[in-house]
Amino acid sequence: MAEQRGDERGTRDVHGGARGAGESRLRSAHPEEARAWDDLVATARRTVSDGLVVGTSGNVSVRVGDTVLVTPSGVPYDRLAPDDVTGVDLDGRQVLGSLVPTSELPMHLAVYRTTGALAVVHTHAVHATAVSTLVSELPLIHYMAAALGGPVRVAPYATYGTDELADNMLRALADRSGCLLQNHGTVTHGATLDQAYDRIAQLEWMCRLWLTASSVPGPAPSLLSREQLTEVEERLRGYGQRG
Repeated sequence: MAEQRGDERGTRDVHGGARGAGESRLRSAHPEEARAWDDLVATARRTVSDGLVVGTSGNVSVRVGDTVLVTPSGVPYDRLAPDDVTGVDLDGRQVLGSLVPTSELPMHLAVYRTTGALAVVHTHAVHATAVSTLVSELPLIHYMAAALGGPVRVAPYATYGTDELADNMLRALADRSGCLLQNHGTVTHGATLDQAYDRIAQLEWMCRLWLTASSVPGPAPSLLSREQLTEVEERLRGYGQRG
């Protein structure tokens, strides 16, 4: 969701229960949480500088133990400071900070409750969002779909911030690490913020590639077969440095 509501002091849990700002700061961030918050803010700022979001749209989270650090609602990322750390438990109860968490908290928590992910990135990237309005699954235009677990599905549209959207997203993410949200954007997860970010950048690139190829008059773009994608998945298991 494009959260353009300004600094929202006071807190709430994922079910909407409000608390005043004076009683919201339950504890101080642990050193590991403080380091993770710095990384989260850097990643959120990167989504803006790389053109994956506009303003405060999209959101980022990272899990540290049983605490989920998440970007707050409606605060420009270049204004986030160390003292703005915002965190909830896995039930959505706020345990850190005085800023209201992102309205897309249900999506983030759904990922952490059902996968082993430690980071989630959500954007409103323009090419991916455009593709989400055209197809129910991103055509196999490039083998990097294998890095997301297979053909990228499109989750049916639902209002932002709702359990319905979170449920739709989970179905699209089954055995995948990324999906499109119809008329909305993208979601990826990973073992680290860098991995989740790289996946969302790759997804946007593949969507841009397919739109570009599809816009050229003449023959339709050639697509990979499922068998070709499976071969790439097997090769990717041994990709990168060892030791």
